[in-house]
This record gives sequence, C-alpha cells and structure tokens, in this order.
Amino acid sequence: MDTIHQRIKVKDVFNGYLDKDWDGVVGYGGKLDIRPIYQREFIYNPENERAVIDTILKEHPLNLMYWVKNKNHNFELLDGQQRTLSICRFLDHKYHIELNGEKRYCDTLLKEDLDKIKNYELDVYICEGKEKEILEWFKTINIKGKELNPQELLNATHTGTWLTDAKRYFSKPNCAAKGLGEDYINASVERQEFLETALKWINNGDAQGYMAIHRNDANAKELQDYFANVIKWIKKTFTTHRREMKNVNWGELYNQFKDVKLDAGKLEKEIAKLMEDEEIGDQKGIYDYVLTRNERSLNLRTFDEKTKRRTYEKQKGICPHCKGENKKKKWKFEEMEGDHKKLWSEGGKTIPENCQMLCKDCHREKSGK
Repeated sequence: MDTIHQRIKVKDVFNGYLDKDWDGVVGYGGKLDIRPIYQREFIYNPENERAVIDTILKEHPLNLMYWVKNKNHNFELLDGQQRTLSICRFLDHKYHIELNGEKRYCDTLLKEDLDKIKNYELDVYICEGKEKEILEWFKTINIKGKELNPQELLNATHTGTWLTDAKRYFSKPNCAAKGLGEDYINASVERQEFLETALKWINNGDAQGYMAIHRNDANAKELQDYFANVIKWIKKTFTTHRREMKNVNWGELYNQFKDVKLDAGKLEKEIAKLMEDEEIGDQKGIYDYVLTRNERSLNLRTFDEKTKRRTYEKQKGICPHCKGENKKKKWKFEEMEGDHKKLWSEGGKTIPENCQMLCKDCHREKSGK
C-alpha cells in the first residue's frame, strides 16, 4: 500500500460540503466521501466538537488523518471522520463555540478567527492499494478518544451490499430495529450495537461468521425478518414489560423455545412471584430460568464469610455428607464450601440456620456441578 503525505486546508475540505444524512456526506469539491459505509456514525458530543475547533484556533496540531484514493480517483475518509465532521458542521452553522465568554457561530466570528479556521492545514496521508490492505490498515489505526468497538471493526472488513442494507435497518438514527427493540436491548444504534446483537442472536454468538457468509447478498432481509420475529415472540410470550427485560439473551431463548407451546399467563404469574424473591441476585435471569430451569442464571444469594466460618467451627471441620474413609476427616476451611441444607427450590433461605459446610467434592456432587 502506497501513502502520500499532504497538507490540505480546511476551506478546501469544506468546499462542496453536503450532508445528506443517511445518503452520505461529501466534501473537498464532492471528491471526498466523508462517511464511507464501513465508518461509524457521528458520535462526538458538543464538547468533543468544540474541542476540535478550540484546537484549531489555538493553532495546535490535530491528529493525522487518512484518506483512501479509490478507482475513480476520488477519496474516502479512512480515519478522521469525527474531526472532519466537527469542523464542517461548525462551518455549516450547526453549533456554536464559547469564545471569550460569548457564544459564537461561524458567521459571528471575527474575520481573523474565521480565516484562521479556514486556512488551518490538516495533516493527511492519502493511501492507495488493494481493498484488503486498506481495510487491514484501518483496523490498526489508533483512533484517539473514541476507539472502534468489535462490530465497527467488522463493518470495516465486511463491506458490501448486505452491510449497506443492514445498516439502514439497524444503524440509522430512529431506525426500524430501534423502534422495535429498544425496550429489550440496552444498546446504542450509533455504535452498531443493535446490529451486533441481532447478528449474535441469529448465529449463536458468531457475528463475523454470519457477515462473512452474507457479505455479498443483495439485502439483509433474512436478518431483519429474524430480528422482527424475535421481538414479536418476546411480546407474545412475556406480556408484562419490565425494565429487567433489557439485556436478556433473547436470541438464544427464541432459538431454543420458538416452537414450544408456552402459557404466557402462567409464565407471568411465576415471574411476578420470582421478582419479589430476595434470594435472587439477578432479576433479568428470571426470564431464562422460567424456560430453562437453570438456577445459575438467577445468581442466587450465597452465605457470607462470617456465616461460613461460624458454621465451619460448629462442625469442627467435618463434612456431614462424607462417607467411608473421609467420614471423620477434618477439612481445612479453604477446602470446604457453604451449602444450603434446604435448597432454594424447596423454599430454603440464605440464613445461618440453613447453612452447612461441605467438602468441595460433596458440594459439587450435591449441586450437580
């Protein structure tokens, strides 16, 4: 991959700037694609944006930017999108800065300050090479302040018709996926987390594997339909919405139980009762438990160290479940674990009277670990 270093003035980058929202952002006389498909959405907050303009006014250097020269001799912005958009948005009168204690938009700046911004030179490396080389380089670039998360990196390396369509459904502000699933997913559309969640749901946690197979598909309808079906199943199965429903692994439950006949009324009664149970440490795990009966998903209360120590001393280190040659063996405290005499499923509570200390082998045997 070849790179050429250039210093490009802000006014030249802003020339022809046009933000068509989801349909793209261009600048540099229409020759620079500021938001290629593999890029994240704009995530800088006002404080971040103003910091960029403040850096320019103080004539301090901004980090290096990388552009890619494509086959049409135009350019795609590989790294520097957030900084570039911050500059262009200010010159496009989208926000103000604080200067000498006053709010200033670009058109109310002193001419000397506005000229300072427009004539500021950006350090740009223009890269030219094969797609694979460029995208691998994209993965290694150190993006200051807002590092790429795993799904954004996957977007960078799996560009194509499928991703273009998928991002319209899962990544666009106020997209269809957000409207359907925001009550059940604690995620950011802008950081590609709705897309990542859907991919992991449909392919048993392997987002990259699904994207690799479908990269050149004409559209992402399969994933879109799957996501809509999951949400429809949740609403049908769990009729009362609770805040604990966010971040449940709904895809895994849907994949396993979508064809099982479930009684929504009966499930709701059990969930309501379990929500009041003080023994349960992870209430969102209730939704997994009522279907799988896996008690580990509930993060049930355990005995504290003081209770375990007192019980150990009372038992004199003897495990009441041991048989044979270990029946009267005195175990070290560290070799034993706290156990509920009466199980939670039988109504047992995490109170001193219900505590016993078992050797690790007996405890694992009893709990089925």
